[in-house]
Amino acid sequence: MIPRYSLPPMADLFTEEAKFASWLEVEILVVEALADLGVVPNEDAMAVRQRAGFDVAAIEERERVTEHDVAAFVDVVQDRIGPPAGAWVHFGLTSSDVVDTAQSLRLMRAAELLAEAAAAREAVLVSRAREFRDVPMMGRTHGIHAEPTTFGAKLALWALQVRRDRERLARARQAVAVGKLSGAVGTYSNIDPRVEGIVCERLGLAPVPATQVLARDRHAEYLYACASVGATVEAIATEVRHLARTELREVEEGFQEGAQKGSSAMPHKRNPVKAEQLCGLARVLRGNLVVGLENVALWHERDISHSSAERIVLADSSLLAYYVLVKGAGLIEALRVHPERMRRNLEASHGLVFSQSVLLALVEAGMIRDDAYRAVQRNAMRTWEEERPFLEVLKEDAEITDRLGEAELSRAFDLDRMLAHAGRVFDALDSLPSEVS
Repeated sequence: MIPRYSLPPMADLFTEEAKFASWLEVEILVVEALADLGVVPNEDAMAVRQRAGFDVAAIEERERVTEHDVAAFVDVVQDRIGPPAGAWVHFGLTSSDVVDTAQSLRLMRAAELLAEAAAAREAVLVSRAREFRDVPMMGRTHGIHAEPTTFGAKLALWALQVRRDRERLARARQAVAVGKLSGAVGTYSNIDPRVEGIVCERLGLAPVPATQVLARDRHAEYLYACASVGATVEAIATEVRHLARTELREVEEGFQEGAQKGSSAMPHKRNPVKAEQLCGLARVLRGNLVVGLENVALWHERDISHSSAERIVLADSSLLAYYVLVKGAGLIEALRVHPERMRRNLEASHGLVFSQSVLLALVEAGMIRDDAYRAVQRNAMRTWEEERPFLEVLKEDAEITDRLGEAELSRAFDLDRMLAHAGRVFDALDSLPSEVS
């Protein structure tokens, strides 16, 4: 991943140093487990723990000879430890034992960082939802004025979706927090199964049955959780982009006065650049998920068709999901909201947003529904054409006024009545547990 989208501490998990450090910890713990079982002399196990180390440049240089990264790593570590203790490194293991188990360790931590960032994003959304709980705005379907809603309800629904992302991340963490140390084809032919249990327990991983590699549906589930995070961020960012259009101008991205430039050519521009960026990155996260799904099918007990792709997509998806969560939270936190503009836009369709209320009032007054629908529709079209208040047009139609008096019509156009239950979404928000399990 390019530095532009790499944020600490997530980026720290996917450096070459971090990768080899996780490999080394697995190798050392295996030697110590073998010592616990009486296979390796205790003094050799202590020497491995004390002297084991590596140099990234030395590993890369050695790999040019071996053309095998784990073999190069083992050579360098054994040389650093020296005989006889160094000979116990990688005893009874196959490369995937080390690579997969160490990768699980880093993915588990990555999932935890994503969960923390998602929790922070949820908190921002909840806070702003409460801030704008009772601010009316135009609800739109197909991009067209529908009925009123509140901006707080919109934000609260987003918060509930982020909570579901947190639940997906928790499940993904569980899926990848596993290890295997069972040798070639997973039959423990040259290593005691107890070693796997000891090492996984010390790493905080669950030992699971496997072939020579861990099943890749686990990694696909992790990539789905990352893609889902991106999809949620994109949904929110897309709405921000729409509401920020000049014709609506109900919200604006935060803007650094006197410093930030919206356009290199047009000084008046304040473009929704962060929202657009987040939408673009969500596409990458979705694309990476396809790679993860295609990695599930491998030949027999293993091949390495998944390996090259995983070196890219697991790290990149972790970094991108973290980036969009952090920056997405910042987008909402700094969002400028214009309630007065929302009110003006709500009123811009001349009161037509109350058409269903008029329809239902006519049905309640005894009118056949289809007849009522046609009468309201006829007056609605006239309202558009003449650009006059819908209520005024209705009062000129005897078919309407014969059924509905002044009081009934006024009630149909009562905004407070229409929004009386809009806050119900906050009941769901208030009932959420503080923690995600």
